[in-house]
Amino acid sequence: MAGIVKGTGKFFRDIVAEIKKVTWPTRKELFKYTVTVVVTVIFLAVFFVLIDLGVTQLLHLITKQ
Repeated sequence: MAGIVKGTGKFFRDIVAEIKKVTWPTRKELFKYTVTVVVTVIFLAVFFVLIDLGVTQLLHLITKQ
C-alpha cells in the first residue's frame, strides 16, 4: 500500500516538473494561432458545403434522366 502512495506522489511530482518545462505561447501568438484555426475551419466548412451541393446537383441530374 505504501508503494502505491509513494508511486502516486512521484507521478504527480513528475507532472509538475514537466509542466514547468512547457513554453507557453504569448497572448499575441495565441491570438494568431486561434485566428488561423478559425479561418481554416471556416474555409473547410465552406469547401465541403460546396462539394456536397455539387454532388447533390449531380445526383439530381443523373436520377432525373
